[in-house]
Amino acid sequence: MALTRKQGFLMSGAAAAVLLTAGTVGITTASADPAQNTGSNQNMTQHSQTAAQPPKGARAVVQVSPNPTTERGQEVTITGNCGGGTGLKAVVGNSFERPSLVNIKILKSDADGFLAKANLAPNIGNGVGPVLVDCGGEAGVTLLVTHV
Repeated sequence: MALTRKQGFLMSGAAAAVLLTAGTVGITTASADPAQNTGSNQNMTQHSQTAAQPPKGARAVVQVSPNPTTERGQEVTITGNCGGGTGLKAVVGNSFERPSLVNIKILKSDADGFLAKANLAPNIGNGVGPVLVDCGGEAGVTLLVTHV
């Protein structure tokens, strides 16, 4: 299913929010010596454990298997859940201008557990790129590693 440029822009924004939140939530500082840890470090750790939920609009969860991939044209399986969204609407690999995934087929669009299949693009190289999902009100992103 193809997305319009507006939908792609919205998914890119949601993906950025997911990555920003994941980076912010996961940051804690702690000394190697427990005696040197301060109360602020402990407070930050407690905060990161309680604020682990991504923001509304970026709660879909997505996985790609196999990951990393090793061959151009290799089939990958995209699974996950919509985190409160209505169901899987679209999958995008990298971007519209330089797609890393082609022949994307949504096999099951259930919000509680979706399934899609795709092939790596024939011109893909070594690297890391995003795989984004649109779940009707929620978006998700994961990274796909390629070693071809």
